[in-house]
Amino acid sequence: MAGERDGMTVGILGLGLIGGSFARAFRAAGAEVLAYDTDPDVLAAAMVETVAGELDDASVGRCDLIVLAAYPAACVSWLRDHAELLGSCSDVAAGTGPVVIDTAGVKGPVCGEAFALAAEHGFAFVGAHPMAGAENSGFAFARPDLFRGAPIVLTPPPSDDIARLLLLDRVNTLLAPAGFGSMSVTDPAEHDRVIAFTSQLAHVVSNAYVKSPTARSHHGFSAGSYRDLTRVAHLNAPMWAELMMDDAENLSREIGWLVDALRAYRDALDAGDRDRLRMLLAEGDRIKRSLDDERDGE
Repeated sequence: MAGERDGMTVGILGLGLIGGSFARAFRAAGAEVLAYDTDPDVLAAAMVETVAGELDDASVGRCDLIVLAAYPAACVSWLRDHAELLGSCSDVAAGTGPVVIDTAGVKGPVCGEAFALAAEHGFAFVGAHPMAGAENSGFAFARPDLFRGAPIVLTPPPSDDIARLLLLDRVNTLLAPAGFGSMSVTDPAEHDRVIAFTSQLAHVVSNAYVKSPTARSHHGFSAGSYRDLTRVAHLNAPMWAELMMDDAENLSREIGWLVDALRAYRDALDAGDRDRLRMLLAEGDRIKRSLDDERDGE
């Protein structure tokens, strides 16, 4: 298959929705895609039309980019096992060897050890979080345009400004076939603080919302609001449990603030205080409009 990335080799660890979509995006751009998945049936299915071969010790050094798209603990485990090999085929100063990124939804637990391994063994690693997904998981739902126009957050290792810019430019070039719409750069702690609100809390709220007994009798009474609020109630429980526990302090704080806000609405209802309820609703509306205005002004 001809494409703008002929000659590029990409390794993918984990062929779920995210890893599979990276694989399909790079394959569609003409890159050679190597992959590994713990499920041999998934790997076999991917090799039918997307994956050219297995990502293993013999092929790691051929890769321009390696995407770790497994659970956080598995990403770190793979890096530990391959750190020496990655260092042996890399020259960070010269910009050669594989650039390794992860796609985990938390950065602190991954980047803390990954940065240390990369510095010790001499290979390039950048934390990454593609802000894209779907309700369904697995390679069967992966698609080459999943990241098209979506943001991605990068968390590079500590370094001087020149080295940092060179590494980020290298990552930007390597990720071009995925079609991300924007790239933001932050540190792992700030990423995890914000993502607890924008992603993890949303999944908790959606998942908890459908536990109302009324959910069983909502058919015929629901439309867009119900669909919007429950879209991410359907989730990969083992993966989200690991992500949330890795970011427990931030997520617990966000849940606490939400509980306090909900309690204020309930107290107004229980007291029959219409004015108080109106003020609470108007306050939320005002905050949302302000946030939208800030976004539109960027």
